[in-house]
Amino acid sequence: MSVETGFWGIGVLFVLLFLRVPVALALVAVSFGGIVSLLGVTPALGILSNTPYSFVASWTMSAVPMFLLMGFTAFHAELTSGLFDAAKAVLRRVPGALAVSSIFACSGFAAVCGSSLATAASMGRIAIPEMVKAGYSPSIAAGAIAAGGTIGALIPPSILMILYGVFAETSITDVFLGGIVVGLLTALSYVIIVLIIAALRPDLVPRQPIDEKQLSAREALQRVWPVLLLVALVFGGLFSGFFTATEAGAIGAAGAFICAAAVGRLNLTVVRQALLETLMTTASLLIIGIGASMFTRFLGITGLSGFISSQVSAADIGYYQLMFLIVIVYLLLGMVMEPFGALLVTLPVFIPLLNAEGISLVWFGVLVVKLLEIGMITPPVGLNVFVIRNVAQKYVSTLQIFAGVAPFFVADLVITAIIIVFPSIVMFLPSLW
Repeated sequence: MSVETGFWGIGVLFVLLFLRVPVALALVAVSFGGIVSLLGVTPALGILSNTPYSFVASWTMSAVPMFLLMGFTAFHAELTSGLFDAAKAVLRRVPGALAVSSIFACSGFAAVCGSSLATAASMGRIAIPEMVKAGYSPSIAAGAIAAGGTIGALIPPSILMILYGVFAETSITDVFLGGIVVGLLTALSYVIIVLIIAALRPDLVPRQPIDEKQLSAREALQRVWPVLLLVALVFGGLFSGFFTATEAGAIGAAGAFICAAAVGRLNLTVVRQALLETLMTTASLLIIGIGASMFTRFLGITGLSGFISSQVSAADIGYYQLMFLIVIVYLLLGMVMEPFGALLVTLPVFIPLLNAEGISLVWFGVLVVKLLEIGMITPPVGLNVFVIRNVAQKYVSTLQIFAGVAPFFVADLVITAIIIVFPSIVMFLPSLW
């Protein structure tokens, strides 16, 4: 009976989500109602009152607002504004230089941001007008930025990876290290797509004449030294073991303020905007996390997770069949849900299953973030696509952007297959740490 209640709970949850009920409210409502039906009102009220504190008071969770503050400070102080120019200066002789530069600039922005939406919005405002002016197809230009934005959640510091580490109770630093490899592979695959299009369709991605008046690589790199210093500070201290992921967030936030002050761009407006956006984003993430924590308790009480694990083991499903099912689930959820909700709704079901099958939770964390980010560029709710539509609506339509991301979507599927077939690629850096 308890297992049946668990299935009913999942069914009701997806009905509520389909009806566009906010993820946090749906999770809390289903969990509370399910616990009431199983244990009564008093235990349900006890769990409802204790869960918010037990989740939010986690020391590890404090990394979320700190990394967000670092990213928003760097963005509003325009510390990242020179990334595209620096990439152009270094890569100006490469075919499709502007598109390739935008992808590398997205990767650099990701190293101080942790959000694919912020990465896409920031780079879209800068790079798309310049690419269109240079004769690039608006569809390809917008598609490259929308896809490039997904790197924001793969290269640490990644907010998705932090939340995953908290819920999966695994090393956030190890997941970060695995994310570096996949983030760089993703960027490389996007660059290859641009080079192929430039070779086959120079009318869509034209080769630019080299402008001798353009900034030299040295001059351009001088403009982004604050970002390079910030990345070196956070990554160097984190991966050397000098401080933890939580401490790295605090150091990064303080470093962003210091760098902004050093270049004369720290003022009350920047501080106010960074703090407000950090507070709003943190609050939205935490309330979803509280709902997911309650949902995990509900499923634990029903015994559903253990039931699913035993059924999978009894069915003798192989590794590749299991991975195929998981990939399909996340690709479908990514089409209709935002990443944080999809992640926290599914982890209570999948983590016990992965533990039973002996699959590394560090490796799976990188895979699931990659899958969730693919959802950011797939219709009908590809959030990165709509962000690009908002910042570049004078150049391109929504359908054109979806068409432009299609070749990058194929590259994403290839990278996903590589991760699944060769898990050692993801685990290489974590195994060295």
